[in-house]
Amino acid sequence: MIIPVHFYSYFKELTGCAETTVALADGSSINELVAQLASRFPKLGTMQKSMLIAVGVDYAAREQVLKAGDEVSLFPPVQGG
Repeated sequence: MIIPVHFYSYFKELTGCAETTVALADGSSINELVAQLASRFPKLGTMQKSMLIAVGVDYAAREQVLKAGDEVSLFPPVQGG
């Protein structure tokens, strides 16, 4: 399955793009998606433990299994000001 991934805030700068797609086997989890992205975008990989992840409009646990038609968004940690 092909999962579209959207990057927000400075994650766009770390990856050099606002969005990409990832090919995953059926039954893959968000953890597997993040591992592929970290391999493709090493600068993003350093943020793995602190990034916020949403599937559709809801935040998601890393163990969540993805399905065809899902869209994933990655956000940096929330910062106050």
